[in-house]
Amino acid sequence: MWNHMKKIILTTLAAVSLLAARPKQAEWISLFDGKTLNGWKVGENAETFSVDSGCIIAHGKTAHLFYEGDVHHHDFKDFDFKADVMTRPGSNSGIYIHTQYQEGGWPSKGYEVQVNNSHTDWRRTGSLYAIEDIKEVYVPDNVWFTESVSVRGKRIVIKLNDKTVVDYTEPENVQRPKGMEGRVLSSGTFALQGHDPNSKVYFKNILVRPVD
Repeated sequence: MWNHMKKIILTTLAAVSLLAARPKQAEWISLFDGKTLNGWKVGENAETFSVDSGCIIAHGKTAHLFYEGDVHHHDFKDFDFKADVMTRPGSNSGIYIHTQYQEGGWPSKGYEVQVNNSHTDWRRTGSLYAIEDIKEVYVPDNVWFTESVSVRGKRIVIKLNDKTVVDYTEPENVQRPKGMEGRVLSSGTFALQGHDPNSKVYFKNILVRPVD
């Protein structure tokens, strides 16, 4: 009897020790205070981005809003990212990862995760733009959905409302064609895209969970 009890106690202690030894998962951290663009930076056409009712709204001339805040010194390598997004009909936008601030033009560094449910561009929401594209429309306009991106090493996983739509592993020593040289994993910040004056896209609950 004692030997049996001793075995149970030792097994329990071993399980507790194993759990204690596991690294604690990081908490989700907000990148947007819901009221201002503090911690974010935009160059040309800054008026494209505004804040209203707890949302960042992208509506205007082509512009990109880069996270330049204190979280992880705005430099992320492996991470989980998610945001609630809503598009109006005919709208186009995107979420850049592993990018860096630039004054104007399309960001040359990092990958774009597409936001587009009904724009004329056939690459739909969830596409890893021009790298692994999807044609299916998984989420509708005028409805909030969650778009999430996870990076681990060379692997990028994109989900829409917890449904995996892209699972891409970047080849070693990948060579991109001219004009896309920067579409590789390294590290960097996030950016939201204002695509054109006819597009109106809303973002809220913008969260990151860095992975060391």
